[in-house]
Order: sequence, then C-alpha cells, then structure tokens
Amino acid sequence: MAELPSIIPLFPLPNFVMFPGLRVPLHIFEPRYRQMIADIDESSGIVGMVLLKANWEEDYYARPDIFDIGCAGRIDELERLPDGRYNLVLEGLSEFRVIRELRDRTYRRGEIEWRPVGGSALATDPETMETIREILFGYLGTNSAEQAWNTLVEERGLGGAALINLLCFHLDIAPIEKQTLLEAGPERVARLIDILTFKIEERKLGPHGPDGSGTMQ
Repeated sequence: MAELPSIIPLFPLPNFVMFPGLRVPLHIFEPRYRQMIADIDESSGIVGMVLLKANWEEDYYARPDIFDIGCAGRIDELERLPDGRYNLVLEGLSEFRVIRELRDRTYRRGEIEWRPVGGSALATDPETMETIREILFGYLGTNSAEQAWNTLVEERGLGGAALINLLCFHLDIAPIEKQTLLEAGPERVARLIDILTFKIEERKLGPHGPDGSGTMQ
C-alpha cells in the first residue's frame, strides 16, 4: 500500500471503531476537526479513526490516550454546512498502527504503519459460514437473525471480509470488543465467533436466561 501516506490525521472517538470496506456517515462540529477536514479535503482525503481509552473525559480537549491500532478511511462524500460544520461519508480503507504522534496541528496527527488484512485471511468457507449463521441465530434470536442473514447473505451475497467486517461494525457489542476484533487482524473471524459464543453463554447464566435480545445497531 505504498501509495498511502505515512502521516495521517487522527480522529479519536470514545465509542466508534471503523472497519475496512464500511461506509459510515459522520458529523464534524468541533473547530479543530473542522480544520482537519478542510486540510485533508485538499490532500489525500484520508483520516485515521482511533478509539479513546478509558477515562478520556478528563483530558478530552487535550490529548487523551488512544489505542494504537485504528482503521483509516477516505472521504467519499462531503458537505460543508453554512455554519462551518461538515457532514461526510467515510469509506474504510485499511487497518494501521500509530508509531508516534505529531504535535504540529490543532488536531492530532500520527506517523503510522499500514497493517492491511488480506482478503484471504478473512475468507469464509461453507463450514465457517454455517458456524457464523448458527451463532447469529443464537445471539440475535431467530427472527432478527433470519432477516439479517437473508438480507446480507442471500440477497446481497456477502461473505468473507465484507461480511465479517460488517458484522464487527454493526453488531451491538461494546466498543472495546470491537477494538479487540480490529486488533485481531487475520484472526478476526475466530475472535468474532469467540466473542459471540461467550455472550450467548453469559446470557444463559443471567437472571433472565437466554432471551435472544442481541440487536443490530
């Protein structure tokens, strides 16, 4: 991925983990991040999404700690609003690791190394697809899972990285669990299965037993 820059702006959020191949809308309102969007719109259009670590609230307007593995996206659609805010659509490109942060802008920037996960690493053979299907039915409940599976797999034909990254992003699991999935790299399929299996078993041990209450965001 030599054509991608080695220094990119970093956009830290407390509850958002990006995955490659996903298109997500963002609303930019803080002055420092308005400047970030204005700057990258004139260059690569790439921004690195990173998750804030715990207790970020104490230092939010400075530089609270971030996880060093993130996912970069490229701006695909951009609308500047009359008051200077932005609406945009970001398309996920690749995983990266922050090597060091630069302190030369009002917003955060990092020197990074790209860590793309090849499509073959997230391939889903028929046996894996059946395992994922069964786990989704256990986690989401029959009705929700059947609707989701028909839409994603039967109608849209998703599989492999496209399906795995979509599930990692959209399933209603904690941001730290999504960060774990992002960091898993080529082991992402196995980690997703592990997390959902654990949650199903955990639910069975809860006060209300298995209730099929998992939802898609």
